[in-house]
Amino acid sequence: MKKEMVETIRQETLIYYEKQGIALTDQEKTQIEVADFGLDEVYSIGLESIVYVNTDRCCAKEMVLFPRQTCPEHIHPPVGENYEGKEETFRCRGGEVYLYVEGDSTPEIQAEIPAGAEDYFTVFHEIVLKPGEQYTLYPNTKHWFQAGREGAVISEFSTHCYDEYDIFTDPRIKRIPEIEE
Repeated sequence: MKKEMVETIRQETLIYYEKQGIALTDQEKTQIEVADFGLDEVYSIGLESIVYVNTDRCCAKEMVLFPRQTCPEHIHPPVGENYEGKEETFRCRGGEVYLYVEGDSTPEIQAEIPAGAEDYFTVFHEIVLKPGEQYTLYPNTKHWFQAGREGAVISEFSTHCYDEYDIFTDPRIKRIPEIEE
């Protein structure tokens, strides 16, 4: 992704945070991560986030999904001897979030699978999160999520976050963004 595009998306992300009354410092505003997962389709498959804290014991972040933007299917695996994988709770702050986890498939899901990525979504047990609702995912749970038509803001509270070790169903994905000048 080009640096100019990242800056544009950061500005769009700030609008979502401001709408929900989420105050960020000037430094945090420059640290918003724009993840296109290496697919260069950020408005379809992507995620914007700011990490407040990521210590040995806990992590807290705010995420933004633009309208129908999808965070692709993945798991948070064990890392090393003492980390069984990330346990995370998603709390919807604004908009609507369609979260998909392992379990009985929902017959007609509300999410729209991104074109060309149909083979990389395999879990379809739907949980719909509206403002104030939350859901906890346990380590090694395959999941993906998408915003509704208005986009969404999601708070995440979790154990330590090792994003670089996430395992995605889609082998084309690169979790850590590559920014070009």
